[in-house]
Amino acid sequence: MMTSGFSTPSTAARVLGLAGLLPFLAGAIALAVLDAPGLRAWAGTALVAYGALIATFLGGIHWGLAMRGVPPVNVRLGWGVSPSLLAWVALLLPVSPALWLLAALLAACYAVDRTLYASAGLSGWLGLRLQLTSVATLCCLAAGAWAMR
Repeated sequence: MMTSGFSTPSTAARVLGLAGLLPFLAGAIALAVLDAPGLRAWAGTALVAYGALIATFLGGIHWGLAMRGVPPVNVRLGWGVSPSLLAWVALLLPVSPALWLLAALLAACYAVDRTLYASAGLSGWLGLRLQLTSVATLCCLAAGAWAMR
């Protein structure tokens, strides 16, 4: 099991994590209030792109842990690429289904991390992860619905 000074999020990690929600909130709000089709399309594309980047980031954490030899290494390597591959599929879809896929993917990342973070001694991060994942997932779900109108 990995032990480090980072077994719980620092104040900086909390602030930066919350700041990382701003594009999710802005994208969802933009899709709810913008009337101009070009701007709505741009907002939807921007939100899908950001959601895909975040999903990829979440998978990358496991590659970093695998590189440090934190077991189960092969599971971490396999899971680590899965969010990137699914996020790539989302980038190929129309905005609404892409956002719904990303919402499901973000929730799946959290579900997997509940187990894999614990095995790395990082359960202290799960509270922050739950907060961030909840807001990001709800934004993707709402934006996916708003994008259909």
